[in-house]
Amino acid sequence: MTALWIAHVNVTDPEAYGKYAKLAGPAIAAHGGVFLARGARYVQLEGNDRARNVVARFPSLEDAVACYRSAEYQAALEHAKNAAERDLVIVEETPA
Repeated sequence: MTALWIAHVNVTDPEAYGKYAKLAGPAIAAHGGVFLARGARYVQLEGNDRARNVVARFPSLEDAVACYRSAEYQAALEHAKNAAERDLVIVEETPA
């Protein structure tokens, strides 16, 4: 079953976060991830507003978790840790 990686981000250091994004994209793609939304227009209806929202689809929940735990993604994440406030959740898609 496919899974969605959903990140809500408030970027505090655009230069460092840009380094994260440059490395994270290939790491996500290497694990079968495909971006569905990446910084596009949005409407905040509830909860805490974060200016950047990213959604990626992975072949499975396990693939998404493996991506997050991979050396490549963790190397990218080092650039984001002090450059953004982030919430990240991975959820399985509901079958149609």
